[in-house]
Amino acid sequence: MNPEARHVRSPVATRHSLLSRLKQSNAQESWREFFDAYWRLIYTTGLKAGLTDVEAQEVVQETVLTVVKKIKSFHYDPAVGSFKGWLLTIVRWRIGDQFRKRPRQIQPPSPRWGQEMSGTATLERIPDPSPINLDALWEEEWQSALFAAALLRVKRQANARHYQMFDLHAIKHWSVDKVAQTLGVSAGQVRLAKHRITALMRREVARLEKEEEKRWGLAKALAH
Repeated sequence: MNPEARHVRSPVATRHSLLSRLKQSNAQESWREFFDAYWRLIYTTGLKAGLTDVEAQEVVQETVLTVVKKIKSFHYDPAVGSFKGWLLTIVRWRIGDQFRKRPRQIQPPSPRWGQEMSGTATLERIPDPSPINLDALWEEEWQSALFAAALLRVKRQANARHYQMFDLHAIKHWSVDKVAQTLGVSAGQVRLAKHRITALMRREVARLEKEEEKRWGLAKALAH
């Protein structure tokens, strides 16, 4: 589990605020579903990009509002770009907005620079966050969200005993012997359970990836 994930706040307040801003929409319930599907991905990306909690929450709201405004004029074409890429572009804009909103800081120049400017000048600049690869960060968070969604689906459909063995061994990283001893099963049963649940996970991840076009359809429907 990523350390940052433990600090992610409840989305309730952010969602209420967002929905109040969308009160003119005829599809508040559908936008609530859209928010629930993507808020954590957007929020965590903002935090890892260097934003504060408040700034990251603002990015979540502004991203969804931008989707509401822009989706009508965007035509989905898998050959041109993906929903994931389009959403990243919006998130990138909104993260940049937050950095630009930060107040300017007055900092003393370096000694050498100050001497060249008669020792009286000050350097005014907007804080420049450390460069990050937002594309790589977004991909990492997207895959993490995809895995979590697939895991939830598998948990609902899998044999409870098999899932328990998989969870202890593959997710919590218990040894095969420890799982077998704790649950009173054989090592072979633990390995078989892991194999079966892993196969289910792969199918669910593939299914979720294929649902991208459906998500576009949902977003387009919400725009009307």
